[in-house]
This record gives sequence, C-alpha cells and structure tokens, in this order.
Amino acid sequence: MYPGKWGALRPNEAAVVMAESGAVITHAELDAGSNRLAHLLRETGLRRGDGIAVLLENHRHYYEVVWAAMRSGLYVTPINWHLTIDEAAYIVEDCGARVLISSAGVAEHSVPINAPLIRRRLMMDGVTDDAMSSGWEDYDTLVAGQPATPLDDESEGSIMFYSSGTTGRPKGVLRELAAVPTWKMPPGESLIEKRNVWGFDEETVYLSPAPLYHAAPLAYGLRIQMFGGTVVVLDRFQPTTALAAIERFQITHSQWVPTMFIRLLHLPQDVKSAYDLSSHRVAIHAAAPCPPAVKHEMMDWWGPILYEYYAGSEGFGRTAIGPEEWLAHPGSVGRADPAVIFILDEDNNELPPGESGLIHFNPITTFEYKGDAEKTAGAMSPQGYATYGDVGHVDEDGYLFLTDRKSFMIISGGINIYPRETEDVLIAHPAILDAAVFGIPHPDLGEEVKAAVELQPGFEPSDDLAADIISFSRDRLSSFKCPRSVDFSDALPRLPTGKLRKADLRAPYWN
Repeated sequence: MYPGKWGALRPNEAAVVMAESGAVITHAELDAGSNRLAHLLRETGLRRGDGIAVLLENHRHYYEVVWAAMRSGLYVTPINWHLTIDEAAYIVEDCGARVLISSAGVAEHSVPINAPLIRRRLMMDGVTDDAMSSGWEDYDTLVAGQPATPLDDESEGSIMFYSSGTTGRPKGVLRELAAVPTWKMPPGESLIEKRNVWGFDEETVYLSPAPLYHAAPLAYGLRIQMFGGTVVVLDRFQPTTALAAIERFQITHSQWVPTMFIRLLHLPQDVKSAYDLSSHRVAIHAAAPCPPAVKHEMMDWWGPILYEYYAGSEGFGRTAIGPEEWLAHPGSVGRADPAVIFILDEDNNELPPGESGLIHFNPITTFEYKGDAEKTAGAMSPQGYATYGDVGHVDEDGYLFLTDRKSFMIISGGINIYPRETEDVLIAHPAILDAAVFGIPHPDLGEEVKAAVELQPGFEPSDDLAADIISFSRDRLSSFKCPRSVDFSDALPRLPTGKLRKADLRAPYWN
C-alpha cells in the first residue's frame, strides 16, 4: 500500500509515465527518490506535523515529492502555478510551509515567492540565475546525496489542499494526521481499500489528463500507486493527445471533468474513430456537474464505462454511481457510502425526498479550515452534519441529484433560480461550446438572468445569434429561468478542474 512494498515487489514496472516525453519512473525509483527527499527534509529540521509546499508543472518527480511528505508525517500543499505571485505567496505563507519545491520550468512563478517560515527552496532541473541569487538550491544534487532507505520513524503525512477560492480567499483543508499509517493496517482495513470501488490493482494503467496540483488528479494517482499500478500523466489536456495516450499505453482507467468530455465530443467523427480505445474499462468523472446530454453522448461513444462521484477536498462524505445505475437514474451523482445524506432547509430542518435544500453528510472524517474557525463552523449544521455548500435533493431510493452551488443561486422577483438547469439546456445549442449563467442587477426584480457563452469554431457573435440562443432556451424552459441577454466570450474562466469562476463573470456587473 505504499512505495516501499511495490519497490520490492515490482521494482522495474512503471509507477509514473509522462505521456508526451515517454519518461518513466519505476516503482523502485519512486521508492528510492521519496526516501531520499524524506531524509533531506529531516536534515533540514522538519518533523511530524510540519509542512512543505509544491509549485510544479505536471513533472515526472511530482509524486516523489508528495510521497516523501506522506512518509515523513508532513503536510504537503500543492500550489496552482497559474496563480498570481501574490495568490501563491499567500498560500505558501498561510500553510506554514518550511520548504518550497519548484522547477526551472515554472521558476518565474516560484522565485518571487517569499514567506517568513521558509527554511529551504529547492529547484528541479537546474537552478536558474535569478533563483540562485534568491537562495534557491539544486534539488537533484541535494536529493541524490541522501540514503535511499526509509526513515527509521516513518509516519503518515497528509495533503493539505486549498479550496479553489472561487468565492474568496482559499483556505487549507487541515486533517488530523493518522495515528497508524495506512501501509501498516491489516489487509482490507484501510479506508483506501474499503473505497476501492473502481477496481484498482497492480495491473491498472491510469490516465491523468489534469493538473496534479488539484485534489482528484493527485489523490487518485497516489491511490493507483498504493495498489501497485501505473499513472500516465499528460503535460496538459488536449483531446487528441488524450485519445492517443489511451491507445499507446493501453489505458484501463482514467479520470475526467465534463469540459474535457465536451471538447472530446466536438472532435470530427473521423478523428474520434481513429483511435483504439478497447483497453479502456473505467472512465471516472467528477469536480463539476455533467450535463446529462453530454454523458449520454459519451456513453454512446465509449460504452457504459462512465463512473461518477461527488465529493470535496474536505473528505467528509461522498457519493458514487456506475453507468447502469445512472442510466436508471439519469442526472444523479449516486448514493452515499459510508456517510449518510441529509437535505436541510434554511432553518436546518430535514427535508423529505424530492425537496431541494442544502446537501449535508453525517461526516466520516473530521476536518477544519486552517486558521478559520468561522468558516469551519459555517460548514456544519447544529446537528453536526457537514456541507460542501451545494444544493440538491434525494429521491425515494436515496440517489442524490445536484441543483447548484448555493452561492450561485439567482433570486429574481423573489423566485429562486439555479443556473445549472439553464446551463444544461444551453450547452445543447449547436453554436455553443461552453456556457455560464449568473445573475446581474435589475432595478425591479433584484436580479435578472444573464448567459455568457463560448462559441464553437465557425460561429461568430451577433445579435441574431444571441436572440436565437434565448429563443432556444425559452422553447425548453420556463421563461423566468431563461437568459434575458447573452455575452460572448473567447473562453469562459474555468479552473483546470472544470469549475467555473463565476465571480469573474459577475464582478463587472456588480462592482
């Protein structure tokens, strides 16, 4: 269940493959590299409960760094290298990192970062001139000089992910460190093994098309390596590159977000049919709502191999649903296991099946938002249930259906409107590649519905097209849910996880 086991049992098998370059890190190399970095971190003075920060592109040594922290009892915080310097510096300082690890490839994003607790800055692939003058050291040289054997007092660390910050400053999700490491538990007793609903094992070849600084891509890759499998990492998502990787590396499992599905579906038919995808058995998706029409199209193409889950970085509850279940309950994100779902109204009263309210779980793990007791308390109900902030309902069989984020709700003339329903309709318009719906000020109604759309290649913005889009929605929805106006965008502001930064779209109207 960790690199030490597979480094001995499968030393020459790949733990990591970089799809574009073909670079391979074997299980033996992952074991040795993570041990060497663990020793360097101890030499630097870090002890159980301390933290490091990682600002890297999808790098061949990303998992080595994370495993070093996980084997040293440390917290490791992955940082999105697309953030501004100020945004990244805030996270480095807020997480209390003692060591910052980066690479020459993203040096311009990491070198200017300064935080008072940082004791050491390590750079992979050589140290750039400006990094050297700022006190950065050569990662590869320093790590190579350390022992490849495990620490004498190995203990399990944790990843402290930061919330995406779509509605404010991101906060770290802080979990208590495990008293007993996962790899020392009896077989079948760890939560990782109990929740292995996707069938991961040492024969798994898993495609990771998303940035590793996000929760699901990093956590699922670690999970594959715990089971002795191989993680194939794309430098960045491109539809044809992803399909080529499935064929070339005989991918068995993968994970996606709905915007990737949409871009895949819009490939020409001759391109889609040019790749052998027969090895592909399980395609997992999450992170953002998937329009049912998109999921139906993907299953028509790939077959009934789409598996969906709903969860969050906080990890206190989740749902999951397989393809056959979904076809019987289209639009659902599944049933909860082992947590229990409760739908609560604004007064924290439990609602019956079919009625929408704030989704809560009876939490299976404890967590806190680092340094923010108010935000932690705000995620909990008086009954002790926890929420990710999403609205939805369960049916009589316990299947959960998401409505939208509570913070995205539009109140127009006293009526609650959830944008997701309108977005699911708009995405079916032949001219639309991506769509976002949000509220803007209205003198009488309070808010009115606005749509922002990204067009398919070959379509140009025009008043006639905007009118057609509005008419298209009115043919399929109640008029109060339909946009009154349409903005055209070259690219909607989505995070690589697929989450939409609606605050960026709303701000010009509300400011």
